[in-house]
Amino acid sequence: MNFFRFSEPILRRKQHALDFQDRQGLWHFKLNIKDKTLFSNIYTRIDQVFVMWGLISAIIFITAQFAPIDWITQAIFWSILTIVGTVAMIPLTHFWVKVERLKWVLYSWVFLMLGGVVITDLGILLGWGQVLMHLCHLWLSLSAIGYFCTGWGLRSRAFIVAGLWHILGIVILPYCLGWQFLATGLIMTANLLVFAETQWDMRLPIDNYAFLTEEQKEFNRQQYRLRQAS
Repeated sequence: MNFFRFSEPILRRKQHALDFQDRQGLWHFKLNIKDKTLFSNIYTRIDQVFVMWGLISAIIFITAQFAPIDWITQAIFWSILTIVGTVAMIPLTHFWVKVERLKWVLYSWVFLMLGGVVITDLGILLGWGQVLMHLCHLWLSLSAIGYFCTGWGLRSRAFIVAGLWHILGIVILPYCLGWQFLATGLIMTANLLVFAETQWDMRLPIDNYAFLTEEQKEFNRQQYRLRQAS
C-alpha cells in the first residue's frame, strides 16, 4: 500500500461534501455586488488557521521590511502576534486533530512557533549576531519542519511540497539583497493562502475516528462516497 494517495491530485478545488469534524465552525464567505457573486468559498477551522497565520506572517515580515521601528519594539510586537496566533490555533484545530488522531502534529507546531519566539527574542535582546543575520532562515526552517511533520502525519504530498518550498526560499534568500524579510513574508503568506483556498491531498479516511458516535462515523462514510463520486 502506498504511503501517499497518488490517485488524488495534490491540490484541487474544494469539495462541499465535508466530514463531520470538518463541518464544525465552518464559514461560508461570499462576496456579492448586487446579484452577481464575485467570490465564494468555504473555510473549515483548519482553513481559518491558514488565513490567520497568513495575515500574521504578512504583518510581521512586511513590518520588519518597511517600518522604521527599533528591533526591541519589533521583537515585542512579533512575540505578541505569534503567541496570540499560537493560542488561537489550539482551540480552532483541537477537535479536528483529536478526531483524526493527529494531536502530535498540533503539538509540533506549537513547539516550533514558541521555540522560534524564544530564539528570536533572545537573539535580539542579547545581540546574537548569527541569529539576527538569519532570522528569515530561522522562520523558514521552522515552517519547513512543521510542514514536513504535517505531511508525514496526513500522508500529504501537498504539505511535503510546502516544506520543500520553504527550503527553496532559504536557498534564494542570499539573492534577495535588502529584501529578505519581504521575500520571506511572501513565501510564507502565499503558501498559507493557497492551502486556505484549496483542498489538499491526505490519507484515506481512518476507521477508528476518535470521539465520534457511530452515526457521525456513518455520516463521514457517506460524505467520502459523495466526494469520490464527484
